[in-house]
Order: sequence, then C-alpha cells, then structure tokens
Amino acid sequence: MSKFDILTKYIPIIQSDIVGEWVIDKENDGTPEHPIQMPFVAYSEMVHNFINDVYTFEERNKDMELTRYGDILKDNGLEWSTESMKNADVSDLNVQCVLALIMGAIRAERFCDGALLYFFTSGSMLKWLERLKSTE
Repeated sequence: MSKFDILTKYIPIIQSDIVGEWVIDKENDGTPEHPIQMPFVAYSEMVHNFINDVYTFEERNKDMELTRYGDILKDNGLEWSTESMKNADVSDLNVQCVLALIMGAIRAERFCDGALLYFFTSGSMLKWLERLKSTE
C-alpha cells in the first residue's frame, strides 16, 4: 500500500464522474425582490471528498511542506497560474511538485470560482494523479 493511495484511488472515479457544473441564476431579474445569485460551481460529492483527502494527506505528511505549494512550483520553474500548471511536463517533476500542483489547484478555487473545475475537465488533475501512481 502506497502513501498516495488516499489520492490515487480517485483516478478511475474522475474518469467517470461529472465533477461539477456551473449554476447560473436564470430565474431572478435582479430587482430587490428577486436579486440575482452570483454564478457558482456545484461540485460533485467526489470532488468534495477528494479535497478533504488532499488536506488529510497534507496533515499526515507535513515533511512535504505542501502549504508552500507556490514556492515549490516556483522552485521547479512553474508559476501558480492556470496555463503554467496545466502545461507542466509532469514526467520530469518530483512527487513534492506534483502534490504542489494538486494543492495549488485546490487553493486556486478559493480565489477564482471554477479554477478547480478547469483542472479536472482539462485532464490536468488526472495527469497529476497518474504521475503520482507511477512513482509508487
């Protein structure tokens, strides 16, 4: 059993899960009586479980210093940005950097609604998890 199993178990689930979808308020007209709700992403239960497991992994593996995901990415020539992270060649990245990509994607959602959805639907998250699996 690998210490990454808590994360890599999601590989087959991601391939068959809807992950999430944008919810856009089309019923209200923006009046004080019917204010329009801001668009948001409704994530699947799998995504919520995945996020919890990433934080559990981080808590159990403090030596990986994943709270420093931005610095880890920078030290590996990557930026904490959608394009840089999506286009990262994970075949050359160490485990800590791959985990920093995952943590960075989760943290990005706190600043930009839909960022995590993008990393799932673009195939980036699956690519990163498969790289972890290949290091076992």
